[in-house]
Amino acid sequence: MFSDNDIFWMHHALALAQEACNRQEVPVGAVMILDNKVIGEGSNHPIGLCDPTAHAEIIALRQGAQHLKNYRLVNSTLYITLEPCIMCLGAIVHARVKRVVFGATDPKAGAVVSVFPMGSAQQFNHHVDYEGGLLAEQSSKMLSDFFRARR
Repeated sequence: MFSDNDIFWMHHALALAQEACNRQEVPVGAVMILDNKVIGEGSNHPIGLCDPTAHAEIIALRQGAQHLKNYRLVNSTLYITLEPCIMCLGAIVHARVKRVVFGATDPKAGAVVSVFPMGSAQQFNHHVDYEGGLLAEQSSKMLSDFFRARR
């Protein structure tokens, strides 16, 4: 199911999520990989940047596109600590990402398998391979701890 490389890159995404947490942002991290190299990475930053689109995935996609000088990120893999929302899923599909690996599912806004199970929607003109659950416990704990501390 998950390879050693998958585990390695998800640990990298978890470190990025911790960076978001340290800035008092919701702890989500994402890393974009092509040919086993980082081409983009991000952590949630909508509060600090005053930008509702500054999700970890969007930041990683933007960096990947800039790195490749192309808005298509064909054959790339995006590792995310949390199941993507509708906005991020749309951007992932438009960028032609090949594969998404995520940690925890999102029972409030998940758009792959949870609330809006659009990961398998046949209407999209590009189909992404999705795998969830990698290091899900660590991702979930980081999110739970963050929200518990804010209450």
